[in-house]
Amino acid sequence: MTISAQLDQVRASIAEAAQHAGRNPASVALLAVSKTFGPRAVIEAADAGQREFGENYVQEVLEKIAAVKASRPDLALVWHFIGPLQSNKTRAIAEQVDWVHSVDRLKIAQRLSDQRPVHLPPLNICLQVNVSGEASKRGVRPDELLALAAAVTGLPRLRLRGLMAIPEPVADPVLQRKPFTQLRQLQQQLRAIGIDTDTLSMGMSADMAAAIAEGATIVRIGTSIFGQRDYAH
Repeated sequence: MTISAQLDQVRASIAEAAQHAGRNPASVALLAVSKTFGPRAVIEAADAGQREFGENYVQEVLEKIAAVKASRPDLALVWHFIGPLQSNKTRAIAEQVDWVHSVDRLKIAQRLSDQRPVHLPPLNICLQVNVSGEASKRGVRPDELLALAAAVTGLPRLRLRGLMAIPEPVADPVLQRKPFTQLRQLQQQLRAIGIDTDTLSMGMSADMAAAIAEGATIVRIGTSIFGQRDYAH
């Protein structure tokens, strides 16, 4: 099946899940996660109407942005960085992408703010929360989120848009909803102290419906659009 046809299927699934949850399908944005797939796959998706793309690796996103620009300068794409970000890699990300979903430390946020070029709009960021409590997962602890969010809102070249989570995978749709409920409630706590955000980046191919039921505004979908990844390449 072509990327265009798979995109159509994903969009239909998003619309169905949103309607089932009593939501407007337009309130859920699709982020096509193109990691390990080359510029041609991005261009094929863009030609099918997709404009927002997510990448997990710094070198890959930089190379892909350059390659797509060189091949198709007519495409105005929005690039989201959704992977772990080390402090020595923040400058290139601050200069090249539109969103960073994976901010979990004040040091990273400060560097992104300091290094965001003044001729660009403020960098949209989400704070990554470790809602599953896994030692191996990145993300700020829920009990430390409010302090981090308050500090980030004072940084001049950033715009705090919301929260992101990558919960532990589970197959049960009921259990899938629990971490997404927690993330939504954390967003409500931010609003209660005057930090208004509009984004919940949560849900992937396997748990998208559960995330949409709990208020996801961005779902990060890769496999269902591009196919299985071959990490050997």
